[in-house]
Amino acid sequence: MALEALRDIAKKILGSTTVDKKLVEEVVKDIQRALIKADVNVRHVKEISEAIKKRATSEEVLPTLNAKEHILKIVYEELLKGVGEGLEIPLKKSKIMLVGLQGSGKTTTAAKIAKYFKDKGMKSAVIAADTFRPAAYDQLKQLAESCGVGFYGEKNGKNAVEIVKRGLESLKNYDMIIIDTAGRHALESELIEEMKKIADVANPEYKLLVLDAAIGQLASKEAKAFHEAIGINGIIITKFDGTAKGGGALSAAREIGIPIAFIGNGEKIDDLDRFDPAGFISRLLGMGDIRALMEKVERVMQEEEVNAEAFLKGTFTLKDIYKQIEAVNKMGPIRKIFEMLPLGGLKVDGDVLEMTQEKMKRFKVIMDSMTEEELLNPKIINSSRIRRIAIGSGTSQQEVKELLNYYETMKNVMKKMKKGKLPIRGLKIGI
Repeated sequence: MALEALRDIAKKILGSTTVDKKLVEEVVKDIQRALIKADVNVRHVKEISEAIKKRATSEEVLPTLNAKEHILKIVYEELLKGVGEGLEIPLKKSKIMLVGLQGSGKTTTAAKIAKYFKDKGMKSAVIAADTFRPAAYDQLKQLAESCGVGFYGEKNGKNAVEIVKRGLESLKNYDMIIIDTAGRHALESELIEEMKKIADVANPEYKLLVLDAAIGQLASKEAKAFHEAIGINGIIITKFDGTAKGGGALSAAREIGIPIAFIGNGEKIDDLDRFDPAGFISRLLGMGDIRALMEKVERVMQEEEVNAEAFLKGTFTLKDIYKQIEAVNKMGPIRKIFEMLPLGGLKVDGDVLEMTQEKMKRFKVIMDSMTEEELLNPKIINSSRIRRIAIGSGTSQQEVKELLNYYETMKNVMKKMKKGKLPIRGLKIGI
């Protein structure tokens, strides 16, 4: 992703030997290149870079910061202004209407949002009101069933407005209803008329425009057109997962003054994050996003019924370790989890992360070959049991021992953390 070049800028600032006018100019040029490559509006790029240059050369360094931290703080704050505000949808009975052009990812996003609010404890459902795309009904029905949210649609229905009307009546006992509407290849009068009628019937609290991150600078034109047509009050950026530039969509939100509600960053149903501007910019600069990580942790811990209290006390079993691995897998690729950690500019090798993911899979295979007694009381696993487990799982005895060592290490770490004896800097992350 083009925006990820900003991480190198943060590392350049923190790794510099001297902080002077030359460094500021280099940083500003690097930021300009990164933002332009990411399709951020040129005018916005100019505003951001000029503000950084002006503040960096005129503001006094705060007593609590050194010169490097001062420059990084300015870069962070000006980039934060550049992405505008985030839209936080409260946990109360609401209707959300999704609009956007065909191919933007509305249908998948509708299911993702329903799952997001279900995980927050709300009774959520979706309405399939896209009668233009033949596969939309089946796709949304399948997604809704897979994540356990309510669904209303009419297989061969042609009148989207009537479908929404009947859907709202059918789903009236649900807390959060997400309406998936039709898209076109362009914003045509027929589509505008249908959206207006659906909005009149549904009277949604939120009308969210779904924008593909790869749309580039056409995003502003599209966002303005939809805003003028039905008055959108939030934006969702989809496919923001590694290859897309994304800056055009961010610029569009700032230009029309509409906050961003969510960012879709993958194909899985859980690959949707509430847009928190501060966390987003922190991640771009390699400073982590602990709030988003904690949300993911809370969600999957509940789903997998991980015994958090047992972990904190250091009294967990291999069964708990199994659930922990399941939970981590549900959080998505380890690479994405590491992006949310404040690693202070540390770049973790991709091969290491892939090896870690593979090792977690191997650990699960090994535990699948253990008896219930061994999972609940690992101390009974002697050399003969290790040999049997290795043969049964198709792994080596060394790998079985490695799992047992990991288990003992985790227990010791948790006990030390509970007693406050483990310094954070000494804690290694991962397996």
